[in-house]
Amino acid sequence: METDRPLGGIHVPLITPFDPDGTVATAALEALAHEILDAGASGLTALGTTAEAATLDAAERADVTAVVGRVCRERGAWLTLGAGSNDTRRSGQELSALAGTGADAALVPVPYFTRPSEAGVVAHFEALAAESPLPLIIYNIPYRSGQTLGIDALLRLAAVPGVVGVKHAVGAIDEDTVALLGAEPPGFAVMAGDDVFAPALLALGAAGGMLASAHLLTDRWVALAATGDRALGHRLAALAAALFSEPNPTVIKAVMHAHGRIPGPGVRLPLLPAGRPSLETALRVHDAAGDTRDRTHALIGEAS
Repeated sequence: METDRPLGGIHVPLITPFDPDGTVATAALEALAHEILDAGASGLTALGTTAEAATLDAAERADVTAVVGRVCRERGAWLTLGAGSNDTRRSGQELSALAGTGADAALVPVPYFTRPSEAGVVAHFEALAAESPLPLIIYNIPYRSGQTLGIDALLRLAAVPGVVGVKHAVGAIDEDTVALLGAEPPGFAVMAGDDVFAPALLALGAAGGMLASAHLLTDRWVALAATGDRALGHRLAALAAALFSEPNPTVIKAVMHAHGRIPGPGVRLPLLPAGRPSLETALRVHDAAGDTRDRTHALIGEAS
């Protein structure tokens, strides 16, 4: 399926906030979605890795989809839903179930663990795109998928009808990344997906970013995408490094809780809450990046 709506700007893959009893805090999720869009984000992603989607049951996933979808419809914002696995048939079933959600696209990972050939990866997305009710954004993240794609495979994927972009998170500014950005495939948006490298990808011409770090200082990330300010890019890269010092989204949640934006820093096993040293470092780097809002760190000890 194609879309006439362009993909670009700063998109935030939302966390799933939990109440102290471990249930999904839907009111906090809704408020957070509005807050991020108020700060200038172009879109939201629900049910991605940052959302701890693998730990949500079917009812919780439906609740998250409904809440974030409602906010995006009200605000006219782009909505992306995470879907798919390393099984093409099951991925197709998941995508079919997204019909009627009002989403603009589905974020689908390169098949992980199985490690198919590059031709197999292309065939996987060709099969999914042919039947999907939503346009597809490829999630290219080799350190999770175990699959590295070269420039030829990336350009073949860019040419698949119904594929509108890639969340590019290869952990480097490598030769293939530079070549992909330089090629500028028509109708195909390269979105920065590695937060630390995002300022560099934006400087090289990425259409935008899908960045967990943009839960914080969202307006600065939006400004960076618009202006390319070098000093700002360095500050935001340093913040991203601090936020990813422990497995995502543990530090992000700890900082957001310390700022009073979510009811607790809790994550679900097998993740563990961020430790106090990581939280303290992230708070310091966050402040240095230029946040001027009033905030409280009174809850810092609860994240330990």
